Amino acid sequence: MVVEVGSKLEGKVTGITSFGAFVELPGGVTGLVHISEIADTYVKDIHEHLKIGDTVTVKIMNIQQDGKIGLSIKKAVDRPQKPPRHGRERGEGFEEKLSKFLKESEDRLSSIRKNYDKRGRGR
Repeated sequence: MVVEVGSKLEGKVTGITSFGAFVELPGGVTGLVHISEIADTYVKDIHEHLKIGDTVTVKIMNIQQDGKIGLSIKKAVDRPQKPPRHGRERGEGFEEKLSKFLKESEDRLSSIRKNYDKRGRGR
């Protein structure tokens, strides 16, 4: 089987180190899944996520000139696209957000001031 960058394959975990896991791909070639490419969350101990003999789906990220293959488990999973971040969908920039915040803040302060007399006592 031809191994190409971007393809998704199933492989078997053949070794685990402190920096990643070795996965044997079809055709007998082995690649490395770096610890940062195992899960979307922080991975402190690889053994909490993988064990030798596990079958995993990996995406081929790169193939170096010396033949080393870089793999990713977390990028092999198809996920729906994330919605745009709050405020960005309206094209609202920093200046607009700051202006809006200052106006709302001034409105709140004026409301508070109306309820207090000159000596600082509430009505």
